[in-house]
Amino acid sequence: MDTVTEARLAIALAQEGGIGFIHKNMTIEEQAANVRKVKKYESGVVSDPVTASAEMTVREVQALAQQHGFSGFPVLDKQGELVGIVTGRDMSFEANLQAKVTDVMTPRERLVTVNENAPREQALKLMHQHRIEKVLVVDDNFKLKGLITVRDYYKAASKPNACKDEFGRLRVGAAVGVGPGTDERIAALVEAGVDILLIDTSHGHSQGVIDRVKQTRAQYPDLQIVAGNVATAEGAKALAEAGANAVKVGIGPGSICTTRIVTGCGVPQITAISDAVEGVKGTDVCIIADGGIRFSGDIAKALVAGANCVMVGSMFAGTEEAPGEVELYHGRYYKSYRGMGSLGAMAQRNGSSDRYFQGSNNAEKLVPEGIEGRVAYKGPIETIIHQQMGGLRSAMGLTGSPDIDTLRTKPSFVKVTAAGMGESHVHDVQITKEAPNYRLG
Repeated sequence: MDTVTEARLAIALAQEGGIGFIHKNMTIEEQAANVRKVKKYESGVVSDPVTASAEMTVREVQALAQQHGFSGFPVLDKQGELVGIVTGRDMSFEANLQAKVTDVMTPRERLVTVNENAPREQALKLMHQHRIEKVLVVDDNFKLKGLITVRDYYKAASKPNACKDEFGRLRVGAAVGVGPGTDERIAALVEAGVDILLIDTSHGHSQGVIDRVKQTRAQYPDLQIVAGNVATAEGAKALAEAGANAVKVGIGPGSICTTRIVTGCGVPQITAISDAVEGVKGTDVCIIADGGIRFSGDIAKALVAGANCVMVGSMFAGTEEAPGEVELYHGRYYKSYRGMGSLGAMAQRNGSSDRYFQGSNNAEKLVPEGIEGRVAYKGPIETIIHQQMGGLRSAMGLTGSPDIDTLRTKPSFVKVTAAGMGESHVHDVQITKEAPNYRLG
């Protein structure tokens, strides 16, 4: 969603063990750049580090540092040979900005390097021994193969549950539609290193989505593909047979979605999840419960219904890492939050109108299936995730479920009346201090 997940939130979420999906309401280049930003943020080895040319001046390298947000660059000559490394410390006190980078860099003969097949521990030992923060990775012919930084070791130690790929990079997904330009968008995202592709529409059980899944699977046989959204067993089965690794379930359960009211179509989320699970029975296709998650207990309910995991929007909207500025309204801080079916999201240049099969409509003819609003500012996403995981662990303890698989199969549901729901929530008292995991507004 364009008010929830861009690179900053995807990074924070992956560090906590989740995975964020970069929205598609931007140009192909911008979306691919967001994916690259996540993949490059934390790496065991930066396999394709940004390099500086030996012909560059100090001023040009400083501009390069400002552009990328870091200041250490391997230096290559015109033949692509490694001739040195330049860091922020090398340039800090250089008064002559027109000086060649070769005049201030650490030259080849003094470089500290490690072979590409060496264990990570050797790189860490070299950093400690030489009191440096970066080690270059080279092959047997001294060709540059990558870069290891001490900052990545610190990040890995402080975030042990981070969701990473086999190269130690944070994982990230990205959403695409089925309209014109999708082939080019997918190619750019794959080139940028996306881990999971989400083929995202409001009606996943349609021929266009099924064909797109088949085509993408044929073109990228090893790519992880999520497709949706559906709300029936037949829809989940169709997408699974088309080649999706996971199916996203949810028609209209989101807080900002009006699909069920505008169209009269949809299935209550617990029922939809349960039906979708039946549709993919006997396969290794996963079910993602998308929408309707307000409290940590809702995560537990979705898993008990059979979902493998959940996707949330409003829960992370309003966090520090979500896009948008914090605004003051009636003495309280808020951030904007809107559905991808809202007029604002659909009407912009790279908007989501194709998600609702209205890509050919001009702004005046769009029929929205979502609203635009605001949510209270919630602070860092880390705090939200901590509370949700705490609630989920409690649910597992109360149901005697030692793992998620048991939680998906052991507990059962009971019907709750309106009176029962009333006593489940806080009642007969005025809240004077809001709990971090129980917000009604």
